[in-house]
Amino acid sequence: MPAHLRVFPRTIENESADRQQPSIRVRVGDLFPLLAQAHRGNYLWLNDFEDDEICITEDLYEVLRAFQAYRPSA
Repeated sequence: MPAHLRVFPRTIENESADRQQPSIRVRVGDLFPLLAQAHRGNYLWLNDFEDDEICITEDLYEVLRAFQAYRPSA
C-alpha cells in the first residue's frame, strides 16, 4: 500500500524561521558575472533565490530604475 503524504500550509512563523539573516558582504562587481552566467545557463538553483531580498544603495536603485525605463531608439 503506497504511503499517503499530507501537505501542511506554511505559517508566517515558519517562514521567518526559515529565512537566514544576511551576514556576508559581497562586491557587486564580483556578484554580477556569477549571476549573469547562472542566468544565461538557466541554472535552476538561481530560481531558489528569486524571492530573496537584497539591500542596495539608493544611487544604484535610481540607476537601475532609470535603466529599466530606458528604451533604446531603433
